[in-house]
Amino acid sequence: MNDQPTAFARPAARPRPRRRIAVLATTAVAAAGMTAFGITAGQADSTGTSVATQQRTLTAPSSGYGYGGFGGPATLPDGRSGLGGISGDGSTSGSTQQTTATDASETQEKGLVYIDTTLDYGSGQAAGTGMVLTSDGEILTNHHVVEGATSISVEVVSTGTTYDAEVVGYDATHDVAVLQLVDAQGLATVTTDTAETVAVGDSVTAVGNANGDGGAASAAAGTVLGVDQSITVSSETGGDASRLTGLIEIDADIIAGDSGGALYDDDGEVVGMSTAASSGSADITGYAVPIAQALEIADQIEAGTSSGTVQIGNHGYLGISLSAEVTGALVAGVQDDSPAADAGIVAGSTITSLGGRAVTSSDALASAVAELAVGDRVTVAWTDPSGRAHTETVTLGEGPIG
Repeated sequence: MNDQPTAFARPAARPRPRRRIAVLATTAVAAAGMTAFGITAGQADSTGTSVATQQRTLTAPSSGYGYGGFGGPATLPDGRSGLGGISGDGSTSGSTQQTTATDASETQEKGLVYIDTTLDYGSGQAAGTGMVLTSDGEILTNHHVVEGATSISVEVVSTGTTYDAEVVGYDATHDVAVLQLVDAQGLATVTTDTAETVAVGDSVTAVGNANGDGGAASAAAGTVLGVDQSITVSSETGGDASRLTGLIEIDADIIAGDSGGALYDDDGEVVGMSTAASSGSADITGYAVPIAQALEIADQIEAGTSSGTVQIGNHGYLGISLSAEVTGALVAGVQDDSPAADAGIVAGSTITSLGGRAVTSSDALASAVAELAVGDRVTVAWTDPSGRAHTETVTLGEGPIG
């Protein structure tokens, strides 16, 4: 029995191999040891928390650790390579190719969509999969497929028709998001099975946009290895760890680009949504969110009911990046045409309060911005590089999906 640690990585929104891409949306900021707030709607670490631009590590409860970013493979503690990805010049690296999948049938492609996202205002692109829930274009997918997106395009696999999409809401904790296609009607939907219990030994097939390159969907057959499984998600830097629970564990060969895709049972009904897969070994172990759990969250989102984990719509957006290497909220950069830029905030300024609340750290500002919605008006106070104090009321915009 192999007792070497195994790394797990979300087969996330995969940068498309047919285009040149910038892997990190905020590379210059990350290189300077800074963190981005407002630009990524309150995300804490521009080098590791945007799973739409980088894959996170997933580890089983007693396994080792590894990270495979889209810029190339990482090395695990035992010397093996983590799951790599598509580098900035469009070349592949690491264990990324799906080897045992076949083209999906027309029946399996029914109700599936390919999701293409533009990240951080054109600095990157990514792709994943989704499922059509309603004929007017309600789409179920993983949160990490659309995280960091500033625009979303969706292609219906069976027809090739493309639509713009808006985010209705998401649950980052359970990795579920709901999109709404613009001006869609008469779409074929997936058939879900929430009544029958998935059991160990069941035959299943994972279908999705493997490798993120479009064309025919890929179908990877396998067997259920376990149910009610838990895995831990952490960023490249080891921070922002989160835990996914209640997952279906399968031995189907799912890879990057399959995220948000359908896991079919042997009756051709959807019993899960692909969300994670192992890396660093030839034998791939995949994980899927049970469809009943995903649909329960989707219903809550569609009802407009926010909670501690469910975000309706998107966070407000200020449009600044902050240095993580100093005390306080020191502005490292300002996004062009953002609310911060319109207010006159410049690099080198220090934010001192937001909405009348004192800001003493970059984390405090991130939390404050994340609590506000698109369109909210809020008073921002700051000192410019010369030490002069300013106060302006700004209207928060819509930035990258949080």
